Amino acid sequence: MKVLFCHDGPLRKDEEHNYYGTAHNDDTFKRYYNIADKLEVLIRLSTVTKNEAEQKLSRISVSPFEVVECPNLSSLKGLLNKKKAQEIITEEVVSADYIVARLPSFIGSFAIDAAKKHKKPYLVEVVACPWDAFWNHSLSGKIVAPYMYFLTKKRISNAEYVLYVTKEFLQRRYPTNGQSIACSDVNLNHFDDNIINERIKKIEMKKENEKIVIGTTAAVNVKYKGQQFVIKAIGRLKEMGYDNFEYHLVGGGNQKYLKKIAEKYNVSDRVLFLGSMTHPKVYEWLKNIDLYVQPSRQEGLPRALIEAMSCGLPAIGTNIAGIPELLDQKLLFSNGRSNVKELIRLLLSLKKEDLKQQAIRNYNVAKEYDKEVIEHRRNSFFNKAFKNAE
Repeated sequence: MKVLFCHDGPLRKDEEHNYYGTAHNDDTFKRYYNIADKLEVLIRLSTVTKNEAEQKLSRISVSPFEVVECPNLSSLKGLLNKKKAQEIITEEVVSADYIVARLPSFIGSFAIDAAKKHKKPYLVEVVACPWDAFWNHSLSGKIVAPYMYFLTKKRISNAEYVLYVTKEFLQRRYPTNGQSIACSDVNLNHFDDNIINERIKKIEMKKENEKIVIGTTAAVNVKYKGQQFVIKAIGRLKEMGYDNFEYHLVGGGNQKYLKKIAEKYNVSDRVLFLGSMTHPKVYEWLKNIDLYVQPSRQEGLPRALIEAMSCGLPAIGTNIAGIPELLDQKLLFSNGRSNVKELIRLLLSLKKEDLKQQAIRNYNVAKEYDKEVIEHRRNSFFNKAFKNAE
């Protein structure tokens, strides 16, 4: 069986035609080989040098694996490519046996339309909220947001099989009349109780007024990821006399906007841009910081936060999307005008006992995303959907 996976992506390609990703990696694609003999991916592509890719990205090594490039549709300008993209999408859908459409995405949405027209069976994966993503992105994003919201909502509503990454949030906002399952896109497999023991020891050994390292893993050129609010909070804390907070940002993208915020608030020496990292390096970094913050203005169920929790990290985050499904309600701050003040209050309120309690709590919550448990649930749902399509 040939399965066609459809999403905006992008993936990266080097000069030797190797493919790389961050959110898309071997773990993303391996799951489909439980029901596929061949996997084809319809997605946007961008180029990268092999040297840069091997240092910062995850190489995709699954096989057989074929990538078909689709024009960029993720902008108003990109929609001018709509006709050409739809021709490519239709051709690939017709040649496939089963379609997996990941939403929100233009490619995924148009693939669903083609699948319905040509009577091809399909499954929808819902990984984020398009309204939040586009509305909080830019002025042009606010124009696109209503279109993407209704585009996504309609296709999810009419789908026969839908996989949601959240337990409640996306299901409430984008309900389906078909069969569904709550199944995170996160697969963790490195649980070791020594991790939490080392974390507790690290917290206990922390001296008063010693440097506190806060971290976030996310693209640094996407404003809705919210790192600017953490930078502002650190700046105001410095003005208040609390000069022991340092912020580490892991993630690729243009750093110009966030660096300007850091300069404006006089904390350029307290904000470190670490760039993209491979997954093993991310885990090593997580073990060495003191607190994780997920300041997003839109999310599905943030993988980065769950990975941080699996390292026994105390964490705080905004009260949006799937984040409240993960964190202690006391450690959430709003997505509104008072978010910086609330973040400052949280940072100043956390004592050693609080941090130890949250470390243990988060580690145990992260265990719910154990790879074997998640994969068993997902595979059962996939097998059901694919069997009914035969």
